[in-house]
Amino acid sequence: MTASSEALIIVRVVPRSRPGIEATGDGIVVRVSAPPVDGRATEEARRALARALGVPPSAVSLRLGGRSRNKVFAVLGMSAKEAERRLRPP
Repeated sequence: MTASSEALIIVRVVPRSRPGIEATGDGIVVRVSAPPVDGRATEEARRALARALGVPPSAVSLRLGGRSRNKVFAVLGMSAKEAERRLRPP
């Protein structure tokens, strides 16, 4: 893996809910307490993903879905396989 590698993670953000991240049969669900106003839920989801993946928040960026509940985040310096391993329980 090189420093320029990145993982793309597709998530569903659920605003105004108890914070947490879970892997479901449909994918990754990120629950945040923030409302879906002015990007606050998206920002909280970005930071929650960074914490769950063990990377700094600056390594996680939104790629698609700024105004949608379904979003694509990029994680710098991590392969998709490693990101999935960290987000899904064994």
